[in-house]
Amino acid sequence: MLFMAYDRTAMLSILRPAVTRVMTPLGRTLARLGISPDAITLVGTLGVVASALFFFPRGQLFLGTVVITVFVFADALDGVLARMTGKGSVWGAFLDSTLDRLADASVFSGLILYFVLKDDPEIILAGVALFCLVAGALVSYAKARAEGLGMTANVGIAERTERLVVALVAAGLSGLGVPYILAIGLWLLAAASAFTVVQRMVHVYRQAVVR
Repeated sequence: MLFMAYDRTAMLSILRPAVTRVMTPLGRTLARLGISPDAITLVGTLGVVASALFFFPRGQLFLGTVVITVFVFADALDGVLARMTGKGSVWGAFLDSTLDRLADASVFSGLILYFVLKDDPEIILAGVALFCLVAGALVSYAKARAEGLGMTANVGIAERTERLVVALVAAGLSGLGVPYILAIGLWLLAAASAFTVVQRMVHVYRQAVVR
């Protein structure tokens, strides 16, 4: 299947150098100011959480998406800064991964509140957004648990980057007045996330049992 052949590593190998080139000048400036990668991680996460929980429930989907996207770039900037300053650490990697989960949860929590607080609440879509939140956590947990057991789970069509892109693009376009795009994006994301969980379980099963 096309989805099974999806190579996320190849995609990242193309995107990462481009992102690094864009972020390097800013990284140099922050390094000269003595700002640490961990501080960038914290600021980026707090920015995403505050923006998602402030703008989305108020129905300001496009503005919220723009502000969130600005802070999401901090996720790339902290890595660039860590490489430039030589301050990368196991703690920094752990902090980054942990706070990524918090940022993701805030985006979908903001969308849930948006659906629930509307004059005409959309409970079904709130449920779909909640499913995306839970399924996304399972996708990340499956990989972390597999690696903790000495195996790998680097497969799937809905990693964190893809989930954020779909959710934010759909929310932003919805904020611009594109009809049904947010519902379509969330339903597709829910299906892709569930499929990814199954992919990872099968992948780990083959390593653990079918040898």
